[in-house]
Amino acid sequence: MSIIGILGAGTVARALAPALSAAGHDVVVGSRDRLEAAAASAETVVNALPGAVSVEVLGRLRPALAGKVLIDVANAVEQGPDGFASRLLYPNLGQEIQRTLPDTRVVKALNTVGPAPLMVAPTSLPVPPSTFLCGDDPDAKKIVAGLLADLGWPPHRIIDLGGVANAWWPESFLLMVRPLVAALGPVPFALAIAH
Repeated sequence: MSIIGILGAGTVARALAPALSAAGHDVVVGSRDRLEAAAASAETVVNALPGAVSVEVLGRLRPALAGKVLIDVANAVEQGPDGFASRLLYPNLGQEIQRTLPDTRVVKALNTVGPAPLMVAPTSLPVPPSTFLCGDDPDAKKIVAGLLADLGWPPHRIIDLGGVANAWWPESFLLMVRPLVAALGPVPFALAIAH
């Protein structure tokens, strides 16, 4: 199929890597000193780095990421004393990453789904969740939609919100987590659009 590089080795990488591998992709996970090798060897790259450091770290990988599709699943937030997001660190992280990597085709996706294992099991909730694509390159969005299908996302649950300038909409969803957990408890959840 294709070679996919995952930048980061946390819970998102641990969820995505085996699922993408099971779908027939060659997956390279890069952590710390292996980030550049993972980026350079892949056709498509997933930003599974913490959102707070994504811009800085990805900027150092600019030559290795040139011409690639970058799936940005990160959220960059300041956490309050209770551990929940209290504000966004960037008005639009996806757009900031695109500015930092002008030769890379950035697509925001999967950042409204949590915890990470839900990204690869979208049909496990009683109400199927939606995920959103924001990016300036239509072909890149098609590639990402194909990978989402490989992870079990039905096409009608993948909603194209337009350019990367619109990524702030799904990024802002994280600010709802605190009141949602207060209302529902610490249960898996994701945003679902009824249509």
